[in-house]
Amino acid sequence: MPISQSSVNTHQFAPHFLQSQNVARPTMSSREIAELTGKSHDNVLRDARLLVAGGVLKTEETPYVHPQNGQTYPEFLLDERDSLVLVSGYDATLRAKIIDRWIELEARPAFDYAAALNDPRTLLALLTDNVKKVVALEADNTELSQENLMLEQKVVADAPKVEFFNAVITSTSIHSVREVAQSIGTGQNRLFAFMRQQRWIDRHNTPYQGRVESGHLVAEPHSYKCPETGERKTKFTCKVTGKGFTKLQSLWAGREADLLGGAA
Repeated sequence: MPISQSSVNTHQFAPHFLQSQNVARPTMSSREIAELTGKSHDNVLRDARLLVAGGVLKTEETPYVHPQNGQTYPEFLLDERDSLVLVSGYDATLRAKIIDRWIELEARPAFDYAAALNDPRTLLALLTDNVKKVVALEADNTELSQENLMLEQKVVADAPKVEFFNAVITSTSIHSVREVAQSIGTGQNRLFAFMRQQRWIDRHNTPYQGRVESGHLVAEPHSYKCPETGERKTKFTCKVTGKGFTKLQSLWAGREADLLGGAA
């Protein structure tokens, strides 16, 4: 049965028309689909965007200027094929509402563009709508320009930090744990304890093989003579690479942030 006035305020959604080879084709907006099915417009937009991303829908998202507050919101203008594909996953009752609405739209006479352009009121409405769209697009462009400017300023401000980071991470120099501890503002023993907690070294402060293979630590060998047996033995000293230096700085900063957060 045709859709009733009680189920949707049809005058709120006057049919849109797309021009294709000079033939007017009605469309149904995602807002109207939301109204007909009782779903939130956000959910309908989400479903449509997923289908567009998958190449199923042919329709592109368009801006809609609200007539009351002048704000711009996203919507889709769907032809019959795309609207029926969109609601194909909905239950039969909701699909029936969309089909009934299409029957109603197709029963209306074709839109006479020539007559509309000769009607001053219709022409004024079309021009006003286009001006609102242009203003909305210009506002979006202004916002994007401001964001780009802020990003450019941040890149310039962060350049010294980035240069230092790249220099450390690509450095072939090896640092002692004491040097790293002094750099991040703590003591050597505390840093050793932290590295054991993070599973970088064992209880003898010897680097785990995984951290050596990842390029964070170096196990520097030292040969010594055992005073008890007189045998020559090898001891491994933990050293930190440039890559490990940067990673430890990040981990230590995160530790301090967690401690401050817990205190709060």
